[in-house]
Amino acid sequence: MTDDTEISNPGDGEEKASFESSSMESAEASNAEASDESNDDGDDLAAAWEEALDTHGADHLALDVDIEADKILSQNEIDNLLGIESDASGASKGGIFQILNSENLHYERLPMLEVVFDRLVRLLSTSLRNFTSENVEVSLESFVSLRFGDYMNSIPLPAMINIFKARQWNDFGIITTDSALIYSIVDVLLGGRKGNALTRIEGRAYTTIERKLIERLVEVILADLEQSFEPLCPINFDYDRLETNPAFAAITRPINAVIVAKIRVDMEERGGKIEFIIPYATVEPIRDLLLQTFMGEKFGQDSIWENHFAGQLWTTDFTMKAILDDLYLPLGDVLKMKVGSQIMLNVNPESPALLKCGDKTLFKGSMGRKGQRIAIKIDEEFLHNDGKEMHS
Repeated sequence: MTDDTEISNPGDGEEKASFESSSMESAEASNAEASDESNDDGDDLAAAWEEALDTHGADHLALDVDIEADKILSQNEIDNLLGIESDASGASKGGIFQILNSENLHYERLPMLEVVFDRLVRLLSTSLRNFTSENVEVSLESFVSLRFGDYMNSIPLPAMINIFKARQWNDFGIITTDSALIYSIVDVLLGGRKGNALTRIEGRAYTTIERKLIERLVEVILADLEQSFEPLCPINFDYDRLETNPAFAAITRPINAVIVAKIRVDMEERGGKIEFIIPYATVEPIRDLLLQTFMGEKFGQDSIWENHFAGQLWTTDFTMKAILDDLYLPLGDVLKMKVGSQIMLNVNPESPALLKCGDKTLFKGSMGRKGQRIAIKIDEEFLHNDGKEMHS
């Protein structure tokens, strides 16, 4: 009989324990090495990222510096943007100033008004020659649209601002004369010699004699201005007053548009400028006439349309009435009339009959018969003059 009892060897346990401990130590060692390797890899990756970030940050910083440098404008660029010239001549017509003042450019052009002032130049050449007894040359320098406030601020002081009123339009205009023309007119009218240099005393107000002489000059100009407008419409310009302070010559609001026509007057070695300021509101009653196109000396007339209109008039049908007699009857007698009632006229077969078209009497004739129709032979013709009837 055998015993199946297992006999353990004490030395085996010790070997097993030592084997397990050595295995654990080797595993830990391998784990430590792996962790060290992973740490080394992480450090390398972090260093690479840091280097990339530093490089990108430097590039981004350089780009920001370049952008900031581009945003800074030089003084020349600022002047060009604002439309300011570099010299002392002041602002030019460009940049932001042109945008702010662009409302001066869209006002409608009035062709006929330019023709009126061109006709005024021709009339003034003769009138001023007779007024000064000198050889006078007149020319139109410019014809522009401005704001009233801008023009009044540009008038040098002291100044003579002559205000006139358009009677039919019930509005005002201004005529200004510069100092050179004022002293030239005074010198010519008071017998000054030719070739003498005119000296202007700065800051001195104009005397009463100078004002009266300029008033006479303005009256001559207004008379020619009336004749210049005569082909368009009858108008009377009355001299209103003379002002030396632009603040007292406000005939319209500062932001309103006005027409400024500058005329140059030369009297051999002397002369100056005359400026006409007419608000758009002043010429509003004849705006349609001023918008016409100038054609020769006809001032906007169209010969083709006139011929067509005249041809249509000759073929127009109208009704004429032959009046034998006029009777005035009481209303009661008229209400009593019935079919078959007779009205006795105070005429005989030889009495003349009047031919009327509407309310106008055109002809007088004698009544007769032609065939089966009653006819009237025209004996006299009536001509109308200012609403009054005259016969020939």
